Amino acid sequence: MTFVVLENCIKCKYTDCVEVCPVDCFREGPNFLVIDPDECIDCALCEPECPAEAIVADDDLPPDQEHFLALNAELAAEWPVISEKKDAPPDADEWNGRPNKLPLLER
Repeated sequence: MTFVVLENCIKCKYTDCVEVCPVDCFREGPNFLVIDPDECIDCALCEPECPAEAIVADDDLPPDQEHFLALNAELAAEWPVISEKKDAPPDADEWNGRPNKLPLLER
């Protein structure tokens, strides 16, 4: 099992989750984070740390977010590791909870 970053992370990109990860499985893109499924050890430490509630276990993926499992794996192969918390974008709180953000994902 692995954990998956979902759509609500797009343009929020809070990084509270990366500090608690014992294996540095988070990868950082321009406006989104992903979890490398090959590195994730299913410790569940990251899930409660996400202010946007954008991290879930792959077994708990909502049907409309299932494509994020493959997207996390794809982008994790391309993006660099992030292991230290950074400031969230200045407008992160405004984006938190907005639906249909996938078209805004920057690769």
